[in-house]
Amino acid sequence: MSDNPTVPALPTVVIGAGPVGLAAAARLVERGIEPLVLEAGPAAGSAVREWSHVRLFSPWAEVVDPAAEKLLAPTGWTRPDGSAYPTGGDWAARYLQPLADTLGGRVRYGARVTGVSRTGRDRVVDADRDRQPFTVHVVNAEGAEERLLARTVIDASGTWSTPGTLGGDGLPALGERAAADRISYRVPDLKDPAVRARYTGRRTALVGSGASAFTALASLAALAKEAPGTHAVWILRRGISGSTFGGGEADQLPARGALGLAAKAAVDDGHADAVTGFRVAAVERVADGLVLVGDDGRRLEPVDEVIGLTGFRPDLSFLRELRLALDERLEAPVGLAPLIDPNVHSCGTVYPHGAKELSHPESGVHLVGMKSYGRAPTFLALTGYEQVRSVAAALAGDHEAAERVELTLPETGVCGGAGLFDEPEAGATGGGCCAAPDTIQIGAATRSC
Repeated sequence: MSDNPTVPALPTVVIGAGPVGLAAAARLVERGIEPLVLEAGPAAGSAVREWSHVRLFSPWAEVVDPAAEKLLAPTGWTRPDGSAYPTGGDWAARYLQPLADTLGGRVRYGARVTGVSRTGRDRVVDADRDRQPFTVHVVNAEGAEERLLARTVIDASGTWSTPGTLGGDGLPALGERAAADRISYRVPDLKDPAVRARYTGRRTALVGSGASAFTALASLAALAKEAPGTHAVWILRRGISGSTFGGGEADQLPARGALGLAAKAAVDDGHADAVTGFRVAAVERVADGLVLVGDDGRRLEPVDEVIGLTGFRPDLSFLRELRLALDERLEAPVGLAPLIDPNVHSCGTVYPHGAKELSHPESGVHLVGMKSYGRAPTFLALTGYEQVRSVAAALAGDHEAAERVELTLPETGVCGGAGLFDEPEAGATGGGCCAAPDTIQIGAATRSC
């Protein structure tokens, strides 16, 4: 942030080496702006790798950023079949890590950002604020602290590290923390022997009603067919309606339709009981497991394990010294929030947006990717790629390009998220795992998705 040509230009710090963070770095390089990507984990896409067993709804053609592909092309990288559907593990290994490797020293691992502010200015101070560089506090894998200066900051850290709680009021249910050893907030990988043993022959309560809950429900049903005594108790905060399981065979996105049908089959086939209108208020330990207590006083039968899949929320703690304008409900930028309100929109009907909608009173800072959506549950990689294209253009001073829309989304309600994760049937049509869901067989070795 100096006019002295002998002083090296400060980098734009990108927080997170996930799909959108790395795409941001590629877009910055394209614009001649030097990025520095700070990744808390040990590898690119560390969060994605934690759900490596889950298949995306979107095919390869929709999860590779164009600028990133341009960077990768000279390295001999081979683009995967655009019609195939990757797992999280595929995405990380075949695209994200090669992209990070190509960016080289611009990506630092084991670098956890603990605070961002203006140099010498806390949130209150106005004087000469916009002329000060950003200061980014980082803790490395060994616990050593470091302070970096940045021209601008792009936060693409996502929401994976802060899953929603079991409590129906958004707070942890009474006893939830104390029972942490019996509660998971992730879709279980039942191909992992240790994870499989945790749920085999046991009763598991599953709290949630989105795509991740569908995936977990279907996988537990598959396990129940193989292991007697395995059973799921599916807990929904609302009732079951015609839209509970998605669009089924009429869904314009076959992968999502198949997933909803698989979840429905789990209930219809008796592998899961559905408990509706139940908002968890407390988790109690009893001699034979855990008892979930609702805010209406209802007590469910004891279960051995609980899986909470109630969404995610952004970690804003390290941004508290910045002047952000966030929607009071979604914790998304105020310019974006009306476009992504889940009461109105699915992710396929969100209007493409960019730097303008992502701006804050603190100039030079942008929240992008899943982080920008706050608590809104649906997000497309394509949307994130368009966000960072626009932001990079704005940072380069190309305001015409920043305001131009270069993305047309299919109005299918398609959402980045969890699909069933068995290998696709050999020779299946429609690309990858998600051929049209004519029939769904929970637990079969092969299936449509």
